[in-house]
Amino acid sequence: MIRRFGPAPRDAASYLRRPGAYALILHRGRVMLTRQDDPDSEWQLPGGGIDPGESPLAALHREVLEETGWRVRVTGHVLTFRRFARIEIYDMDAEKICHVFAARPAYRLGPPSEPNHLTRWLPVPKALRIMSNPGDAAALRQVWRKGRSR
Repeated sequence: MIRRFGPAPRDAASYLRRPGAYALILHRGRVMLTRQDDPDSEWQLPGGGIDPGESPLAALHREVLEETGWRVRVTGHVLTFRRFARIEIYDMDAEKICHVFAARPAYRLGPPSEPNHLTRWLPVPKALRIMSNPGDAAALRQVWRKGRSR
């Protein structure tokens, strides 16, 4: 059973399962977040949907590059969770299966190519306060606690 974060599914909704891959990118006590301003302003881990026939890691690298302009080095799997969400830009209700991977920044190629995305490096405590998705925050807390206990 995959752990759920966020609201329970609505009885009247028909949910399409949508897998996604997300990067938890830490560097020197800061985490990289993106803010997407359309349709709502949300701070989140960079990443997104896995296209048909695409592997989770290929999707992760593609989405991180589109949303941040960065190439990353994946260091491991952190957490898989699900959440139920309304995705207005696609006019659909989704059961998002979120695969979160730990990563390190490799190099920046340029600005984000995806519109309406802003990238920021934030101190972990601040990031935890402003993250829009409780599953993303749980993954960050898990990695942050583990790193600090060494």
